[in-house]
Amino acid sequence: MGTDIRPIIGVTLDSEQPGGYSKYPWYALRTNYSAAIVASGGLPVALPHHADLAEAYLDRIDGLVVTGGAFDVDPSLYGDDGRHATVTLKAGRTAAELALVRGALARNLPVLGICGGQQLLAVVLGGTLIQHIPDTVANALAHEQPNPRHEPGHEVSVVAGTLLHRIVGATTMHVNSAHHQAVRDAGPFAVVDATAPDGVIEGIEDPRYRFCLGIQWHPEFHIDQGDRRIFDALTAACVR
Repeated sequence: MGTDIRPIIGVTLDSEQPGGYSKYPWYALRTNYSAAIVASGGLPVALPHHADLAEAYLDRIDGLVVTGGAFDVDPSLYGDDGRHATVTLKAGRTAAELALVRGALARNLPVLGICGGQQLLAVVLGGTLIQHIPDTVANALAHEQPNPRHEPGHEVSVVAGTLLHRIVGATTMHVNSAHHQAVRDAGPFAVVDATAPDGVIEGIEDPRYRFCLGIQWHPEFHIDQGDRRIFDALTAACVR
């Protein structure tokens, strides 16, 4: 695909406090997010955390990827009064991503939520989250897998007839796993399209929109052949 016709896909950044890379606050993003978008024919553009500029960003992009990160959505946003001891917040990032996702869906722009991005998407769609899988799901898998993230951690079952199934062309995928939270309820109009063997929700979608997909794993690692197809489908949906 020529660079002159590549759709612009906004990618949310993670935020870090001083230390490591810089003595000052800094943004972070693994390079394989942008590499996966480029390989699919898109033009990735990083989106800093400015909730007040969400509409300006959305004026300029054709689609949105909400990335993962080592933090959690504030439980108060989905109606939980308590907060598990393992929950870590990044209020500025969450505020910016909420504004971007809500604005993108209002415009019917394609949205792909990855890992924590799926959890945020579920909350926007009116769903709720499990705050800590080991305390909630009996006989749960190791969703924070001990092996490297570029290797599969477990399988997921894909529901036939869903958008995800049409994209990946399979009812089983091998995926990595790097999360301690999960979607409890996907929302009143959302559909669960993938689950782990222990019943944990691994994928959601909302058919009210032309492309609204959340996945709990990290397809940017291209572990399963379906992972590339997810990015290809996102980029195709961004072409106006």
